[in-house]
Amino acid sequence: MLWPRSRGFTIPAMSEEEAGAVRKIIHVDMDAFFASVEQRDNPELRGMPVAVGGSARRGVVAAASYEARRFGVRSAMPSVTAARRCPALIFVPPRFDTYRAVSRQIREIFARYSELIEPLSLDEAYLDVTRDRLDVGSAVQVARLIRAAIKEETGLTASAGVSYNKFLAKIASDQNKPDGLFVIRPREGADFVASLPVRRFYGVGPRTAERMGRLGIHVGADLRALALEELGSHFGKSANYLYHACRGIDERPVRPDRLRKSVGRERTYAEDLVSAPALFAALEDITASAWQRIRHNGVRGRTVTLKVKFADFRQLTRSRSCEHELSQQEFAAIARELLAQLLPVPLGVRLLGLTLSGLAGVDSEQPERQAGAVAAVQQAFDF
Repeated sequence: MLWPRSRGFTIPAMSEEEAGAVRKIIHVDMDAFFASVEQRDNPELRGMPVAVGGSARRGVVAAASYEARRFGVRSAMPSVTAARRCPALIFVPPRFDTYRAVSRQIREIFARYSELIEPLSLDEAYLDVTRDRLDVGSAVQVARLIRAAIKEETGLTASAGVSYNKFLAKIASDQNKPDGLFVIRPREGADFVASLPVRRFYGVGPRTAERMGRLGIHVGADLRALALEELGSHFGKSANYLYHACRGIDERPVRPDRLRKSVGRERTYAEDLVSAPALFAALEDITASAWQRIRHNGVRGRTVTLKVKFADFRQLTRSRSCEHELSQQEFAAIARELLAQLLPVPLGVRLLGLTLSGLAGVDSEQPERQAGAVAAVQQAFDF
């Protein structure tokens, strides 16, 4: 069954029958958002390699222009490394109030076409346009209209992916970057994923991809050849997600009402960390990476939580809250204090994590990314 086209601006609640219908999902991702805003507002930066955040001597890159990316400069990279890779790199301080204002402008464009908008950060969001508000009918055409409006009203470019679920829409948005559009239709999903490198599956990081490689798993078709039980023996809780994703299946709905509770990072180490210098060096790296994600999501918060997993897999967390929203320096200082309270660690530490919670700000009301996928999609419709 297909969604009937809406004649008005209000989308009624889904019935159980409608909830099982094929969806039309768009993932919109701004192109090098922070850096592009800086290049838009400062003509002298256009066409130049630009890094937002950090300096040539210290700090972490929050975002890089496409000109900088050609030299291997990436977000969350130490500034010293970025400057070494690109000697002509221009560092500019971030202007998060400006980025948030532009993000609100973009979301107003989204809202013309759908009430079902799930923002992931300042520069990307899912939209469910199964029944779009302007009765366009075609998700591909809606994506074109949104990209054109963003270009006209903000002077920035966006890439979009269109598909029948969130997993594929997000992958599609990255296919023709920058300033591109890519469509994966229901009849194409399974074959598309079959040739997709496992590193591009959400949640498959470098270490997991390396482990998969040792098992002879390189693309989606290799995952599909394994039974769910076999995937479970190798990948634990991720097995269900991998089993369905490699078949092009993902029934997570677009959820505009799910609130993000915390933002942060965690890292598992190949060798256990024992000495205080090694632990504090690792914490500094985690802190920089976590703060980069905090900035990217445009949130502010009051509570810092340190997560530690020891060599014997025993795990504990320590938190501290303040009455005011924390600066980057306060976030880092509290993290160091929480770690210092746990020293010494005779058993060694295999994982460190750091999060900010007690979130506030207009962009804290964004959905958490949902895990898992169920039931196959086999129905085709007019994209």
